[in-house]
Amino acid sequence: MFPYVMFVAGLALLMVAGDLLVRGAVGIADRLNIPPLIIGLTVVAFGTSAPELVVCVNAALSGSSAIAVGNVIGSNIANVLLVLGLPAMIAPTVTDQQDALRNTLYMMGATLLFIGICLTGVLDRWHGVLLFVLLIAFLFESMRCARNGNGKALHDEIEELEGPAKNMTIAILFALGGLVGLPLAAEMMVSSAQTIARSWGVSEAAIGLTVVALGTSLPELAATIMAALRREGAIAIGNVIGSNIFNLLGIMGLTSVISPLAVPPEVMNFDIWIMLASAVIVLAFVGGKWRINASAGVALTLAYGIYCWGVFNNVRLPFLG
Repeated sequence: MFPYVMFVAGLALLMVAGDLLVRGAVGIADRLNIPPLIIGLTVVAFGTSAPELVVCVNAALSGSSAIAVGNVIGSNIANVLLVLGLPAMIAPTVTDQQDALRNTLYMMGATLLFIGICLTGVLDRWHGVLLFVLLIAFLFESMRCARNGNGKALHDEIEELEGPAKNMTIAILFALGGLVGLPLAAEMMVSSAQTIARSWGVSEAAIGLTVVALGTSLPELAATIMAALRREGAIAIGNVIGSNIFNLLGIMGLTSVISPLAVPPEVMNFDIWIMLASAVIVLAFVGGKWRINASAGVALTLAYGIYCWGVFNNVRLPFLG
């Protein structure tokens, strides 16, 4: 029972610490008169990805590459099938926002590149540098496009943050609290996930792909559900695309620079192709400018349930053996 309690406690601390870090960092940046555009593309983007990053780095340094790689692949799958699926059952999600197609194509490119690297069997340090450089390029391109008239979304994202610290002292304390809490939460989650995997008789990759990935995707899921309840489901597609790009280029890039990652064979035989199929689903909706309605939301959510069943039952794709 204790590993489960520690995992849930670590997940709760991860959310709180991540929220404190973002609110503190945005408050500090605001007090330093950093433009909202820069804050949105750097502080908010990196801050909201910090929980996944520290979990992956901690797992890699603990010798659990399977949890690190599984976390990112599983999160990208959950983002599409669950984070887009559940809110669509509340309110339709439109996919025709400005720059949505450009960002989706970038996500597809990042996905294909990541798969190509994984086929080598290891994410080495130079792979990590390449991925992170591409993330920087994406941020600069996004900044250029935002300056040409699409900065409102970034401004709205900052405004929607729950209580960014307005006082510099409080902002610093928030940021420090987040920086201290995140690695502690990551250690709790990774160590308990390893214990749970052993007790269930499944691989660490399976736990990373499902339990850990779902846990680190909960903030995005909560945000999109709240947006759907406010009938603002349009932000969901942008959040999912942005999160998936950061997962592949930022989190996997930085983690593999710190510690090279071995890619579990079972991931290459099933999960990575489900991630590719999920990316194709997003491209189809965005390219066709189709709304993700309730029926599509049900189908996506059911597909996620089937995927999780497949992971725990060690399903393999026939053409991969």
